[in-house]
Amino acid sequence: MAERKLQVIPLGGLGEFGMNSMALQYGDDIIVIDAGMMFPDAELLGVDIVTPDFSFLEKNAEKVRGLVLTHGHEDHIGGVPFLLGTLNIPVYGTEFTLALVERRLEEHELLDTAKLNIVKAGQRITLGPFEIEFIHVTHSIVAAVALAITTPLGVIIHTGDFKVDPTPTDNELFDLHTLAEYGKRGVLLLMSDSTNVDRPGYTESERAVRPRLEELFVRSERRLIVSCFSSSIHRLQQILEIAAEYGRKVAFLGRSMLNVTEIAHTLGLLTVPDSILLRPQDIMQMPPDKVAIVVSGTQGEPMSALSRVAVDNHRHLSLQPGDTVALSARIIPGNEKAIYRMMNHIARRGADLVYGSMNPPIHVSGHASQEELRLVLNLVQPKYFLPIHGEYRQLSRHAKLASHLRFAGLKDAFVLETGQTLEIDQAGARLGERITVGRVCIDSGSLDDVVEDMTIRDRRHLAEDGFVLPIIAIDKHTGRSEGLPEIVSRGFIGSEGAEILQEARSVVARTLETSTSEELGDWGVMQEKIRAELKRYLTKQTQRRPLIMPVILEL
Repeated sequence: MAERKLQVIPLGGLGEFGMNSMALQYGDDIIVIDAGMMFPDAELLGVDIVTPDFSFLEKNAEKVRGLVLTHGHEDHIGGVPFLLGTLNIPVYGTEFTLALVERRLEEHELLDTAKLNIVKAGQRITLGPFEIEFIHVTHSIVAAVALAITTPLGVIIHTGDFKVDPTPTDNELFDLHTLAEYGKRGVLLLMSDSTNVDRPGYTESERAVRPRLEELFVRSERRLIVSCFSSSIHRLQQILEIAAEYGRKVAFLGRSMLNVTEIAHTLGLLTVPDSILLRPQDIMQMPPDKVAIVVSGTQGEPMSALSRVAVDNHRHLSLQPGDTVALSARIIPGNEKAIYRMMNHIARRGADLVYGSMNPPIHVSGHASQEELRLVLNLVQPKYFLPIHGEYRQLSRHAKLASHLRFAGLKDAFVLETGQTLEIDQAGARLGERITVGRVCIDSGSLDDVVEDMTIRDRRHLAEDGFVLPIIAIDKHTGRSEGLPEIVSRGFIGSEGAEILQEARSVVARTLETSTSEELGDWGVMQEKIRAELKRYLTKQTQRRPLIMPVILEL
């Protein structure tokens, strides 16, 4: 029998932020680690979310044994409904992670058919030739795990997202002991989170935020509004505890905030002090110094609760001078404009804004900095190393960070991008064949959700150059036009271009006059002729290329 290879196949998340998804294949068996999404760039007009292209998995559907989830952040679970929509495979994750997935599947009407399997840290499962142990890690979301995957060729460690928090608020420490045990026995490949590789030193503990939060509760003379990621259960727990200590009621605003806190409380991951919760509709009736509001929407999403509060368009909360608004979250790259615009609106309402870097901090990262990344590398001491989760510059820097391990048995570090594969066999590891991967743009308002590249190109075309609509009325008996054609344009040229549009009418009229009766009888031909002549004229006059759509009316 031919010697089998182990293939590492990144479907998303390498060379980019978000869409984290990785496939491992050995012979006729494939497992998938995470299925994330990312929010679109500004150039993807009208697109709501972007997911990996799972066509590789669809083509190999009979080989896929299951989907294993490391934690519940959207960049790791947001693509699950789109994967399960075409490939109904078993899904494995911690209870909290799967509870978040259930909400997603419910929205897509997939919950009844989904095969969800709850696992706990320390548990092992077997999928084909892969034996997977779940290892507890500390992160900005609860119930996050790393994976130790035993294959016929050796052990692969996939860290998921992590930081090494020595004092987590729930006292659940990172299981470094289990990682070290695998390191002693020998690890074939380590795949490790690269998000914060640019930061020297250690990432601060989640507890480091508490002094700043306490200061806000003491200093704020009126309402205190705190915005953080709804998945930051540790942060929410601290806010609830401090609010109880300082005699403030707490209200939650925002759909995601209400959903996630309900799930966390039901699962015993969020402890709510007695009589502290306040209904949103009662916020404005409470004395301002006796209320704290926790709001979702830290990234300035247009319809989020905080964005609506910022423009005084929320039915339960109206900002007033002297209120304090604290943004307890990082700015995700690409969201700067929306966030700063939202902050300006808040400032116009006369509220005090607290945000950015300060000491003590208002926010700490959930990702490991350089010294923690070195610690994991030193504990695991892999034979091969593959940095994951980040842009190319971060993956490259992480690979260099591991260079000291060459004296301790590290044979090679690989910097891959999505679609590039890694092959491992008894002879060693090397780059494999590139597979076709991409991204799928989802517009929840369109008929089939998926937005084709051509649609996005058309939207970009319209946004940049506008459109021109020549309207020609033709006598159905003679085939001749009735008077001069009309020209309707939007987003192309202003009132100063009236002369150009007037001449454009003449261009269309001349095209009709010089056409043969046979051409005039074929509307398809005439539309193309008019489009070509008008395009030539408008490009010459304006150096712009509007979308031209001739309309022929038969009278």
